[in-house]
Amino acid sequence: MSLVRLLARPMLATVFITGGLDALRHPGKRAEKARPLVQSVAGVTGLPNDAELMVRANGATAAIAGLMLATGKMPRVAGGLLAASLVPTTYAGHPFWTEGDPDVRRQEQIQFQKNVGLLGAVLLASVDTAGKPGLVWRTRAAAREARRTA
Repeated sequence: MSLVRLLARPMLATVFITGGLDALRHPGKRAEKARPLVQSVAGVTGLPNDAELMVRANGATAAIAGLMLATGKMPRVAGGLLAASLVPTTYAGHPFWTEGDPDVRRQEQIQFQKNVGLLGAVLLASVDTAGKPGLVWRTRAAAREARRTA
């Protein structure tokens, strides 16, 4: 593993580990903000209509996937899980477009943009093959080899 990956993965993961653990322990304010989103997707997806439970589940996902990324255990899967947990967190947690107060709106917009940046980073982590061929390439190579030998 390169020095950059060795350092960057745990650095990126810290925000997800600490934020996830905090959401598990203290879901209250997050649940209040998430309630409209949870209610709107519960009927469509079949997920529970329990904002506190969903915030805790999202926090657990972020913490576990963050630990996976930090330790290099299935980092591509971890990046995908973090991306999936970050989308509803960003949408429900920082709806700057609903804020009337310009100062609050600006702060929420900054937090929204920070999360979009983190989303980009975990998406990169989810496609990083650490210099090794990816699954798609390996599958295609195996198919080519099978055709040659057949």
